[in-house]
Amino acid sequence: MKYSYVAVNDKNRKYKSEMVANSKEEVRKNLEARGLKPISVTEAKKDPQEDIPIWQREIGGTKDVHDLKITKKRLLAFMHQMAMMIRSGVSLSIAMAVLCDTEKDKKMLRILQEISTNLYNGITLSQSIGSFKTFPKVYVNIIQTGEANGRLDDAFDKCVNLLKKEITLKGKLKSAMIYPCFLLVLVIALIVVMSVVVLPSFKDLFASFGADLPVMTQMTMGMSDIIMNYGLYILLGIVVLVVGIRLLYQKNYKFCMWWSTYQLKIPIIGEVLRLNQLTRFANMMASLTDSGVNILTSLELSRDVVGNKYVSDCLNQVIEDVRIGTPINVSLGRHSKVFDSLFVSMVRVGEESGMLGDSLKKMADMYEEQANDATQRMTDAMTPAMTIVIAGVVGFVVISIVQAMFGMYDVII
Repeated sequence: MKYSYVAVNDKNRKYKSEMVANSKEEVRKNLEARGLKPISVTEAKKDPQEDIPIWQREIGGTKDVHDLKITKKRLLAFMHQMAMMIRSGVSLSIAMAVLCDTEKDKKMLRILQEISTNLYNGITLSQSIGSFKTFPKVYVNIIQTGEANGRLDDAFDKCVNLLKKEITLKGKLKSAMIYPCFLLVLVIALIVVMSVVVLPSFKDLFASFGADLPVMTQMTMGMSDIIMNYGLYILLGIVVLVVGIRLLYQKNYKFCMWWSTYQLKIPIIGEVLRLNQLTRFANMMASLTDSGVNILTSLELSRDVVGNKYVSDCLNQVIEDVRIGTPINVSLGRHSKVFDSLFVSMVRVGEESGMLGDSLKKMADMYEEQANDATQRMTDAMTPAMTIVIAGVVGFVVISIVQAMFGMYDVII
């Protein structure tokens, strides 16, 4: 269950945010463990989307057009088309009519038709797209600012750049993981095939001679028996474990914080995750501040795009510090596990010079390059490691079989 809380630290700094916990008492204990004194803890307003079954939310099974979801690439195409047409002097109503006429995707067409209807009824574009779950608040705020300053084309361009960088970052991380994951699947498939197909035939052969098998062969055959007899139970246990951990991560605040912190400590992988989080945060903050969005709103929206819960919790505390007048760089400096000294220094330079957006852009580009290098190092390290594992599995099985065959040869002689 989600709770809203207000708390203060020993210096009477106020912190206001939300926390997932089993009870109000658990929220208070968690706050006290962080050195905060709870002032009020109330049950957060329930999101009506939570009442919809997960399978319906994933496939857009609800009838309400505002609950439909589209891919980031389709959203990028929409933003790009809108930027081009508005820059060419096409009015919003005509631009929407053109998009409706050319759209092939049924979900997107329903969304565009609803937006077009809203525009004819006098509702602004930002208000209209803000009512759809598929449009993140970040882009809604940028478009709203573009409407206010009369530069809607620039606003859409900023949205396009942000989406491109987000898609690129995720794509690079996924691409880097494809080959190691393929090797891992290959190892598992190899163990299963050898245990189910290859080893049972040798087991019958060895048993017919009645000879004592070497220790390695006995271990290999034992593994084969376990997989043959309990394979489905093992698979079911793994599924239950994964689902259980996922539920625990969503419902238990302490476990959620522990796992989020542990992810950042994993050698090589943790650094890749941290750099990706910093890149996304810096990119979002730079675009929002340049668009004229106020600092507090920019921090809140940038926090929402960060995937790691520990980093998000740190940003919650930064937001509360900034709310009472603390400079951003000072507050960021209190969370050195996430925000290194270089990042904090560049934010300080940006704040003092009044060019925070430029400083964040430079930092985003630098951290993106570092993230790419770290991702490549991770791939380079994982590939030979997985190759060695495969060679070790095959070698162990082959040696155990050869040993047994030589033992049978001695018995025959």
